[in-house]
Amino acid sequence: MIQTVLKRDGRQVGYNEEKIKAAIRKAMIAAEVHDDEALIQRIADRIGMRGKSQMTVESIQDMVENELMKSPYKQVARTYIKYRHSRNVARKAGTANVFKEIINAKNNDITRENANMNADTPAGMMMKFASETTKPFVDDYLLSEEAREAVRDNILHIHDKDYYPTKSLTCVQHPLNKVLENGFVAGHGESRPAKRIETASVIACISMETAQNEMHGGQAIPAFDFYLAPFVRRSFIEEMKNVEALTGSDLSRLYDVEIDDFIEKPLDFLTGDQRAVQHAVNRTVSRVHQAMEAFIHNMNTIHSRGGNQVVFSSINYGTDTSAEGRCIIRELLRSTYEGVGNGSTAIFPIQIWKKKRGVSYLPGDRNYDLYQYACKVTARRFFPNFVNLDATYNQHELWRADDPERYNYEIATMGCRTRVFENRFGPKTSIGRGNLSFSTINIVRLALECMDVEKKEDRENLFFAKLDSALEVAARQLHERFLFQKTAMAKQFPLLMALLWNGASELKPNESIEPVINQGTLGIGFIGLAECLIALIGKHHGESEEAQALGLKIVTYMRDRAVSFSEQYQHNYSILATPAEGLSGKFTKRDRQQFGEIAGVTDKAYYTNSNHVPVYYKCSPKHKAEVEAPYHDLTRGGHIFYVEIDGDATHNPEAIANVVDLMDKYNIGYCSVNHNRNRCMDCGYEDATDGLTECPNCHSTNIDKLQRITGYLVGTTDRWNSGKLAELNDRVVHK
Repeated sequence: MIQTVLKRDGRQVGYNEEKIKAAIRKAMIAAEVHDDEALIQRIADRIGMRGKSQMTVESIQDMVENELMKSPYKQVARTYIKYRHSRNVARKAGTANVFKEIINAKNNDITRENANMNADTPAGMMMKFASETTKPFVDDYLLSEEAREAVRDNILHIHDKDYYPTKSLTCVQHPLNKVLENGFVAGHGESRPAKRIETASVIACISMETAQNEMHGGQAIPAFDFYLAPFVRRSFIEEMKNVEALTGSDLSRLYDVEIDDFIEKPLDFLTGDQRAVQHAVNRTVSRVHQAMEAFIHNMNTIHSRGGNQVVFSSINYGTDTSAEGRCIIRELLRSTYEGVGNGSTAIFPIQIWKKKRGVSYLPGDRNYDLYQYACKVTARRFFPNFVNLDATYNQHELWRADDPERYNYEIATMGCRTRVFENRFGPKTSIGRGNLSFSTINIVRLALECMDVEKKEDRENLFFAKLDSALEVAARQLHERFLFQKTAMAKQFPLLMALLWNGASELKPNESIEPVINQGTLGIGFIGLAECLIALIGKHHGESEEAQALGLKIVTYMRDRAVSFSEQYQHNYSILATPAEGLSGKFTKRDRQQFGEIAGVTDKAYYTNSNHVPVYYKCSPKHKAEVEAPYHDLTRGGHIFYVEIDGDATHNPEAIANVVDLMDKYNIGYCSVNHNRNRCMDCGYEDATDGLTECPNCHSTNIDKLQRITGYLVGTTDRWNSGKLAELNDRVVHK
């Protein structure tokens, strides 16, 4: 006797014979056969009694077909079989249509979900085929019913769901010194420890490329200057040995000579040791510059994930005050300023300047000159962005200015905004850690469901009740994903679980990664605070103090719940100001279908990213900073503050410095500056001419604007989805 039925999505439900009877009736009607209730009941009884205690839907349907074929109504059986086939086709139709769009390289929100991925190439197409077929599998077999329901109701979005079955983690901050000192195995090749700056530069690239193939998020180097500085001195010693070979003299006494700065200078009028040292310095600077050029070039050309996208890479630097570290910083900035290829702006790595009072920000600081140079480079090339080590929540009690390894206690960020620092299960650091996975709550949807409540107090109370429920679901879903991730073995991540993740070097290849991954973070993101506030009280936080107070109350509540989840589930939960790219328009489209077009809420093709003031709202950089700054302390899973400035910033580095000053004044954690930059897609020529339609270099009219999408640059807006393109068109200058 059948008791339970195993459905196609993996759920187990009670047996219901009425569903069988209804299906047979439909087949009889379609076959124009008189409704024979007695036969219908007999067939249902036979199937119910003769079946096993648990059967699949397909097995039950097979029994229905057999019973109909044995009945006098063979045409009903044929109709039932056709209907069953048509339902199977219908279930697959959505996937088939998606595949056709990928095959035909159609420019839509599926193929343009990630602007860093070229879905038109064979490798890119294969990635999209895999992605679109894997997501339904996750829905059917790996998610709980409540998580499925939250996704279905447009309340929750599970990021990188296509990578869910792989058990991969999101991102990691590379302890590059371990890789450079120990070497590593990548594929069938083995890298020896680095000895000179050129090798160190290449290994830094390969490390990020290799890890990118083991993870579904980005790769970052938290202290690029500190890690590469030793190889400047080693290269200098090599150059001194070359001088020894030429002169036949012993200059070993000069190998460790104190050098205030590695600056190229003419050799005129220099003699003896001074001439030898300066010659070696000049040669070393040249080699460092070439190494930095190669690093940037490689990070824009080395492909990962089957060859369909370059590595999503970030590097943090700015606080190494040694002569060697300053040389790395200076030549990296110089190479960035000069550009790649025909002088175009490098898209990767995302570069991040570590702003630190007493080190790299104020006049008199050892690296103040390099900070000024960084502002000049940003004014032309968008990078570096700036992370504020002086923000109250970014400070570490163990940081000391005279500690040569102080970088261990410095916050570092991923370019898109991901932040990892606090840690319940190991040292407080960014290094050797990353995000495990994150999911985003559609708080606009929750507010829309409350709009019919007339009394404001009751409306807000209902919203917070709905928010609490959504947070509970998100926390459980992330915990469940963690339980799945932890079953992976160390050998599945050959580099990540050998040298990169804290504590992983103690794991044996066939051991579970469970003992070490809890040092990572689980991110609960949110989108559309501005639209949420408009739905609740009629205004967003940029235009109303009341809305700002409510916005802070909402995100503070989320932060407090994340703290309680950390205790409940024993993980590092954090709130993330979601970098919504493909998600931005996806949530909106579905909400508009149900709630209609509501002014300020669903009347655009996108929801505003996280806690940002809407891109269309005209205000000063100062006002934007005042509004957005308080949210940074609350969103310790990651955040970003950006400013749009007008015109050609190339000769206006002061404008960049002014934005960084806002960071310092308002306790902002991370920021970037957007400005106008045209790019010829044929020859790579760039300038900031407003409204440029023809390239002055090759006369092509194939001109695009270089733009930042969610923290990273994109060489062409052709790869942007409709939601982000709509947002781009709405952006206004902050002045």
